[in-house]
Amino acid sequence: MPELPEVETVRRGLQPVMEGAGFTKVEVRDRRLRWPLAKDFEKRLTGLTVEGLGRRAKYLLADLSSGDVLIMHLGMSGSFRVDQNGAKSAIAKYHHEKSKSVAHDHVVFHMSNGATVTFNDPRRFGSMKLVARAKLEREPLLRSLGPEPLGNEFDAAMFARACAGKKTSLKAALSDQRVVAGLGNIYVCEALYRARLSPKRGASTIAERNGKPNARAVALVDAIKAVLHDAIKAGGSSLRDHRRADGSLGDFQHNFQVYDREGAPCRSCKGKVRRIVQTGRSTFYCPSCQK
Repeated sequence: MPELPEVETVRRGLQPVMEGAGFTKVEVRDRRLRWPLAKDFEKRLTGLTVEGLGRRAKYLLADLSSGDVLIMHLGMSGSFRVDQNGAKSAIAKYHHEKSKSVAHDHVVFHMSNGATVTFNDPRRFGSMKLVARAKLEREPLLRSLGPEPLGNEFDAAMFARACAGKKTSLKAALSDQRVVAGLGNIYVCEALYRARLSPKRGASTIAERNGKPNARAVALVDAIKAVLHDAIKAGGSSLRDHRRADGSLGDFQHNFQVYDREGAPCRSCKGKVRRIVQTGRSTFYCPSCQK
């Protein structure tokens, strides 16, 4: 499933196409996404303008002129394809040819600037939902999410308070969307490696008894922010389904230090990368330099 850097990469690709443009026509070819699309989905969108395109964790949020917000999630295999009818412009570079099977083209947005934005999802785990802006904070999909890891409010003190007293591992805490939003298996493994902290370490060990952050908390928060910034700059990681909005592959997978490198030599010491299973997911780390 795409993590924060991949979703942010898609958002940046769609923003020039969708932001400031209106929906002149909305086609729903298959309502059977993760949750069935509302029967009035097309009617509620047609004629509206996208006033802003943002992101919350792994969700894309389109602010609409009606006061509603269109929440979009890529799921496991969802992607957006942009067609500008061959026009050469700044918008046209965001042309995504990942899937040519129209059988998986479930939603098509015809925009007032001439662009056509198509949502393609072979596995149909993606989703779209319209929610009133005034009710967004109470929306079940979003209300339990923790802080944005790249936001100003996410710092060592906040992270330490969230982990104080926890009996779970550090890997499990970081993977919990209620603790910090948008992180997944790849970037949790990479951030822990950069911070030189073992994924098996107890989450509570980044906080002092009074709940204040220690040096481990500071190092881990810095590592999380750094790895996410680096991944976004590289266009995310392309393993199975992710591509940038212009159709090209993300590059960050070439920079993995531990993820998916079981048995490979550690790039910082003489140890070897090990794979273990935690909460049903593979964890990659170097037992020699992550303590």
